[in-house]
Amino acid sequence: MAERMNPFSSGLALLLSGDNPRGKNPQKPHLISYHDEISHQSVERTIEHILDLPHKSLLTPPHKINTNFIRSILQNHSKTPNSPQIRVSIDKSSICGSFKTLKEPLLIESIDAFTSARANKPLKEGKWMYEVLLETSGIQQLGFSTTVFPFTENKGVGDYEDSYSFDGKRVTKWNKEPKNYGQPWSTGDVIGCCIDLVNREISFYRNGSSLGVAFNAIKNNVYYPAVSLSDGERCYLNFGSHPFVYPIEGFDPVQDPPRKACYMTYLFQCLTRLLEAESLEKSDSAYFHKLRRVKRFAPLKELFEPISHAIFTELFDISEGYNGNLEYIAWGPLTSFLMDVFRVQEPHDSLTLNRVLGLFLQYKQSASLFQELFLALSFKCKSAPLILKNCPYSGPYSFLALACEILKRKEMMLIWWNCADNFRVSFEGFLSVKVPSKKDLESLVPTVWWPGSCEDVGTEKSMSLTINALSEAISKIEEMHRQLCSLVIRFTPPGPGSPRHQTPGSVFRSFVQNLILRSRSIDHHRSPAGGSPNSSILLSLYTVILHLLSEGLGLGLGLDEKLGFLHRPGLKRFPLSLLFRNDSYFGTVPRIGGSINQLLKSHEVDCTGTGTESVQWDEESRMDSDEFRVTHSSSQKPCCCEEFRVGYAQTSKDSLRYGTGTGTGTSSKKPNNSTVQLDRSQKDVAECSSSSLSEEIRSEKRESNTGELEGGFAYQSLRVGTGTGAGQMGSDGSSEALGEEELLDLMMLLYHMGVAPSFRQAFYYMSLQSQSISLLEETDKQIREKSCAEQVKRLKEARNVHHEELVDCVRNCSWYRISLFSRWKLRGMYATCMWVVDLLLVLSESNNIFLFVPEFYIESLVDTFHALRRSDPPFVSSAVFLKQGLSSFVTFCVRHFDDGRILSADLKDLLLQSISVLMQYREFLTVFENNKAAVERMPRGLLSAFDNRSWIPVTNILYRLCKGCGFASRNSDSASSVLFQVLLRETCVHDQELFLSFLNRLFNTLSWTMTEFSMSIREMQDKHHVADAQQRKCSVIFEISCSLARILEFCVREIPQAFLTGSDMNLRRLTELVVFILNHIISAGETAFFDMSVRRPGEKTNRIMILAPILGIILNVLGPNESDSSNTIGHTNGHTSGHTSVNVNDVVSVFCSMDCPTTLHFGFQYLLDFNWSNILRGGDASIGKLAQLQELSGFFLTLSESVGSETGQVAACEDSEDNVCCICYNGGSDALFEPCRHRSCFGCITRHLLNSHRCFFCNATVTAVTRS
Repeated sequence: MAERMNPFSSGLALLLSGDNPRGKNPQKPHLISYHDEISHQSVERTIEHILDLPHKSLLTPPHKINTNFIRSILQNHSKTPNSPQIRVSIDKSSICGSFKTLKEPLLIESIDAFTSARANKPLKEGKWMYEVLLETSGIQQLGFSTTVFPFTENKGVGDYEDSYSFDGKRVTKWNKEPKNYGQPWSTGDVIGCCIDLVNREISFYRNGSSLGVAFNAIKNNVYYPAVSLSDGERCYLNFGSHPFVYPIEGFDPVQDPPRKACYMTYLFQCLTRLLEAESLEKSDSAYFHKLRRVKRFAPLKELFEPISHAIFTELFDISEGYNGNLEYIAWGPLTSFLMDVFRVQEPHDSLTLNRVLGLFLQYKQSASLFQELFLALSFKCKSAPLILKNCPYSGPYSFLALACEILKRKEMMLIWWNCADNFRVSFEGFLSVKVPSKKDLESLVPTVWWPGSCEDVGTEKSMSLTINALSEAISKIEEMHRQLCSLVIRFTPPGPGSPRHQTPGSVFRSFVQNLILRSRSIDHHRSPAGGSPNSSILLSLYTVILHLLSEGLGLGLGLDEKLGFLHRPGLKRFPLSLLFRNDSYFGTVPRIGGSINQLLKSHEVDCTGTGTESVQWDEESRMDSDEFRVTHSSSQKPCCCEEFRVGYAQTSKDSLRYGTGTGTGTSSKKPNNSTVQLDRSQKDVAECSSSSLSEEIRSEKRESNTGELEGGFAYQSLRVGTGTGAGQMGSDGSSEALGEEELLDLMMLLYHMGVAPSFRQAFYYMSLQSQSISLLEETDKQIREKSCAEQVKRLKEARNVHHEELVDCVRNCSWYRISLFSRWKLRGMYATCMWVVDLLLVLSESNNIFLFVPEFYIESLVDTFHALRRSDPPFVSSAVFLKQGLSSFVTFCVRHFDDGRILSADLKDLLLQSISVLMQYREFLTVFENNKAAVERMPRGLLSAFDNRSWIPVTNILYRLCKGCGFASRNSDSASSVLFQVLLRETCVHDQELFLSFLNRLFNTLSWTMTEFSMSIREMQDKHHVADAQQRKCSVIFEISCSLARILEFCVREIPQAFLTGSDMNLRRLTELVVFILNHIISAGETAFFDMSVRRPGEKTNRIMILAPILGIILNVLGPNESDSSNTIGHTNGHTSGHTSVNVNDVVSVFCSMDCPTTLHFGFQYLLDFNWSNILRGGDASIGKLAQLQELSGFFLTLSESVGSETGQVAACEDSEDNVCCICYNGGSDALFEPCRHRSCFGCITRHLLNSHRCFFCNATVTAVTRS
């Protein structure tokens, strides 16, 4: 027999033939019976193989083989009684605080400040363990405790002598006193808690990796598993009710496994062999065809039904005998069995899986089993880490793929949905993605490279390959998320006869709304029903909806690819019912005009659906308002519809290079390596088809997914209403079909709540990476220059710290680039910005409706815009970023940053800060110059917005606009805007009231910033130390002061008549401020100390930045340089300057009244001592103006010499002390406050009254000022 089978003796044939060349395992079961006649079979041998019985141990049955016969054989295999066991759970009498049970029995959340509890199982001897799946990653103390000390609201596990715990949030172990131990944990981690009562040790494991022995020589007591959770913390406790994720050898579960556990596993092994035999019989391969020709195994046609029925009957008898068995089966043997059948990696065996599911569904008891299975798969998704060597089929992919394949069956979707609690918990679990911790990133990105790195070039290639592998793994997971959500969106619950009747998409809507409601409860510090959701769930949902709206319905479900809703040209509409919602989900969402209840009372709007139900607009009709307006309807397509052929490997490589920038703008640098085609076809990209997801998708009837089933369930295609009132909730609790516009609304809220924080964290690491590279390079330079061994040692220590921080930053930046900056995501975000900004511009034309717009619309729009702008690598070059699709964003910002309808000052600041950021780049400034709204509105709006709250962004904008026109500035600076300089000047000239109000605030602000700066400098001088925080403060205040001084210089240069004609108040305040700043700069210490105090890493900052505008102010006040001797300083004829009528001697007299001539001469000479010729270009007119300052300085020198001796001056000061103003100590007290009669100089009183009408001595209301 062996010789005849020799040609087929490899693999399975060797097993079947009985060849055993090594002579081992003579009793190994065989499928083949050994008969003399080869044409006859022994059914008994086939049964022996399937049921794993010894060879020839089964006698020929006296009757036909049936289910009872097979069951009797199975029952003989395991004679363990199916008796109930003690279930380990939380001992309710031990609870201190309050736990909320989110899912029976052991998914718990603390709803008190600090909640502690013990399990009900004492541990006396042996080695025991339990696992904790972290649903959150905050303060939790996990471990063991005795009953000697009761828990209190302040003391939990580990806070007493006989209790021990580990806290991964604070990376400490607790036994009365905390000590450093372990690693930081993160959401999704599985913590193994082990106690060895033999060796008296306690140790902990993180995801199966030992953290070392935490406690040894523990007392010989009876211990209990115990946990303490802070408020809002959530975890799942597994004492052994189902198999451990990471079992530790030698340690037993606290709860004994079911007595039938081995028998359960055996039954699934029998089922596996039965399916293998069936597949062998049905195989079409030539190899197995030869085996069938020699009839080497018995036909299974008659055996399959009784064997499978017997296995399932036994299985469900066990599950019904004890509830814990059901959980153990689902979490253990069933999950492993289905994963083996379906296969972890592609290609998956969907055919065999569906065959198995069909067998299960023949039994009513399978519903409970599969409900538990969905829960088990979802929890495995939460805890499944990404493993580099397993990419791309890593993380939760395999469990998600299995769940999606199971849920493609209508019956399975109905089973999942029927258990509401399980549905919500497991759906959230499927959407969870385990965010890697620092330790995880070290294994995911083992090699690190950055531009300028001294590492081998091979490191760059290795890191690029790593990034590509991880990107593919994330892409696979996101694909499964889309498939799962698509199945839920298309799911139609039971028919009208059911109280839970809903329409397609309503289940998904309810899930998302409930998730949002619980997230908002956390934001408002309320404990939500059902627990707080994981932030990664919000990100996953956002990604799913973004793909649906941007890329269409191409989710691998047999549907035709459609052009995404966001890229569709032509007519657009938006249902107003989405704005007027006042239900439990959106009633608390703040609106632009206030709360929804107040708006509904004060404004008449039709919320019933009987009036205007939607607002609509056509892109083409709005294109003429802007020269740079590019839409999906225009001949030139926006960035999101252009084809960008970028190879991902090169993109990843370039993204590391981009990471060395400051992250404040998009780079125009483009990758130049080999390219790959993006996921959209060239035809779809070139033509914005009008195909609509909103049209009803009428899928053809297929055997696998159509037809009515029992209970009224049917799969229906997603019916998205683009007509009026789409997505409106009915008063009876039913809902209309889920609309694309409603998905857009949900997506923006999800971005605001869960995605924007992730982008902020990403940009934080990118900025930190840039700083770390600069610090590392600076340290390396210092090491090369230093010769002192001690200094070099300290520098090398500092370098190691910088290097470690940089490596950590590079890894985090890589992770965020993989998870957030995918090409298709940036494309969808760009289209979202275009769609939303058009919607807001249309709604703003209606005063009433605009008030109902949720604030998160604007917040999400602005955040998304800047995330795109700062994306790394850039989505598009900055030259076309605004021009080719988002010029309307500029229109919206300039129209509404001072819109009185927007009540939230934070929203206005957000728009103003956006303008401020964009103004810093020449390519963006050009868009503003060509924007009609910006030209018409921005100059006046900026002057009005310069107040106590918004003065910093307005200062940055005005400085940017005025740049290049001041003293020692480049008039040809490409960063300047001549257009806006002219517009600002015209606005100031034609609206004097507005300008004078702005000028008053400018004087006050500049005086305050210089005072703060001077105080900070003096504080550092007193301490003889420049602290980092203090230096940053000095640098920021100094730069703002320089910007304010430049703006003031612009005002003096362009509107001199405001200072040189009429009242001398502005001139006096101007000269006083100049002298004030000069005195502060001169007294600020040595030049080296000053420069060190204001310098930032990598930047050159010195006194010239503030002295140049001060000198420019002085020269502009003195007027143009003329050869006419009548305009000479000190001349008495009073000729005016060429550009305004003013007596120059009046200016001189004002300066003289500010300070003594000696101080003025010293200050002006200080300005002249700078070598301005190195700064000013040859032929610069400013060089000639310096002669005027030299003349003025000489005049004050002469004046100071003629005053008299120093003694006489002091005596004169003492005689007049009573008449000196106590505010400025300069002028005489020649004015009185009425009615309180306090005295001061008229100048100080007048300036004070510009800002307050109360006396600054007694706070009395000033009714009049009397000048003596």
